[in-house]
Amino acid sequence: MKKNVVIMFFFLCFLGSCDFKKDNDKKLEINKEKAINEIVYKVKLDTLTLIDTLRNRKIPIAIYQPECQETIEKQELVIVNHGYFFNESDSYLKYSFIAKELTYKGYFVVSVQHEIKTDALIPKEGKPQVVRRPFWEKGVNTINYVIATLKNTHKHLNFDKTTLIGHSNGGDIIALFAEMHPNSIYKIITLDNRRMALPRKENLKVFSLRSSDQIADEGVLPTIEEQKKFPMTIVKLPNTIHNDMNDAATDSQKKEMLNYIISFLKK
Repeated sequence: MKKNVVIMFFFLCFLGSCDFKKDNDKKLEINKEKAINEIVYKVKLDTLTLIDTLRNRKIPIAIYQPECQETIEKQELVIVNHGYFFNESDSYLKYSFIAKELTYKGYFVVSVQHEIKTDALIPKEGKPQVVRRPFWEKGVNTINYVIATLKNTHKHLNFDKTTLIGHSNGGDIIALFAEMHPNSIYKIITLDNRRMALPRKENLKVFSLRSSDQIADEGVLPTIEEQKKFPMTIVKLPNTIHNDMNDAATDSQKKEMLNYIISFLKK
């Protein structure tokens, strides 16, 4: 009888050790998968100027890409579009906190300069949807040119998963782009655009962060019913004003905006 008890004891210990090994193997697999998903890349930044010969127009861009030995196949593209800074030449560099954070996570990010010094200023008088429309259309043409150029120079990018991000006037530009070319992009993220209506499309994911101090024009934002009907999400930021939705933001404001942006990109 004692002999049987001893045998049974060792048998149970053996089973326990197997279960322990299996649990450890599962934990290792989970940790390995988690580590892969949380790779943090170093950022390589290049600035250059494209020339759109058809429009005889210079387009300064900043390319943020992960530093890695191997090409990231089907890498997702994000194009950042700045707010209006009265034709300041470095406007496209004022959203580096977004560009760098997304690059850390493996995205290929291009930040585009829309206005140049010789451009006319956006009119302050008149109905915004009318007087600003030509400026938005110019921005749409610029984005189209940038995407066409990247398709020739960076063929590894997954252009089916292109996301546009835009603040203020840059958000109005990408809203018009999405309305005109809904099949050219996958998602748009606007940071407090106020003039151009967000597109209501069944196959286009739309996300918008709203400031605490500015109100959008009537019809720009979807109703509750429209948010249920279309893939649209509107989030109010109670502690971030319109003019702080760029590199001027505090660390806590940047963290909040980035958490929302990254969460939406992963959906």
